Amino acid sequence: MKAVVYKSTGSWYTVKDESGKFYNARMKGIFKIDEITSTNPVAVGDEVDIDPENEDEETAIITAIRERKNYINRQSPRIKHQHHIIAANVDQSMLIATLKEPKTSQGFIDRFLIASEMYHVTPIILFNKSDLHRNKEQQKFEEWKQMYEQAGYKVILASLKNDVDLFAIKDILKNKTTLISGHSGVGKSSLLNSLLPELNLKTQDVSGWSGKGMHTTTFAEMFDLSPNNQEGGKVIDTPGMREFGLVDVSRQELSHYFPEMRERLNDCQFNNCQHVNEPGCTIKKAVEKGLINMDRYTSYLNILETIETKNY
Repeated sequence: MKAVVYKSTGSWYTVKDESGKFYNARMKGIFKIDEITSTNPVAVGDEVDIDPENEDEETAIITAIRERKNYINRQSPRIKHQHHIIAANVDQSMLIATLKEPKTSQGFIDRFLIASEMYHVTPIILFNKSDLHRNKEQQKFEEWKQMYEQAGYKVILASLKNDVDLFAIKDILKNKTTLISGHSGVGKSSLLNSLLPELNLKTQDVSGWSGKGMHTTTFAEMFDLSPNNQEGGKVIDTPGMREFGLVDVSRQELSHYFPEMRERLNDCQFNNCQHVNEPGCTIKKAVEKGLINMDRYTSYLNILETIETKNY
């Protein structure tokens, strides 16, 4: 019987079959010794085969994982050299960022964009809490909006607290499976409460002493945007992330995940150019001419430094 994973708690999963019935499911033991390097071999969004386990059919066994269309991966927060699959079979990713309470760094945004590019998932950047913006934050937003739109990304400004631009967000989410991510405290739960008021998800204010958001989501979970399937679409809520560690990216490949660099790579003098100090580098010339934003290039160099040389 085919089903889709809606929630993962590590050992038990909530799955929904094609008739719309939910089951509490667990993996068949053999999965734990398969050649799966991630810390979670079954992820939210996975299509699986299940066998109901008892007469009342409230529980089931996951007997197989079907081939994934795609997935988004990050470095396991607990084990450096292992992967953690955030979600599978997604159409797009939406990073909720804030410039105040808490502040999202450009490095975090760029790493999220790289991960989306790596796994062929279309990313969207939603800057929330516009109601908190003063001149300083609004100026920073305008600069980043121009920078990311120049690179080809969709950028939205909203105040989820006041439902500002919620209609535009709903239109973007319609008929898509969207991964929602970001630091704790940026407004992921507020967005879901606006979209699906019946959920009444717990939200918390940003911690005053640290400036960091308080965690409100413990496990990834998927929700149907329209339970009656009138409009379709699903959103996947994820736990707040303090860092976004990249996996399986080499120094040689990194520039391929910056769209504004990717379109110019073939014009470099050397095939293995890493765009640092090599002669005949088209990327550096584009930066000098303002065709590639200097802050994006600096972010590329910073991320390049964190990638171990032995990876390529």
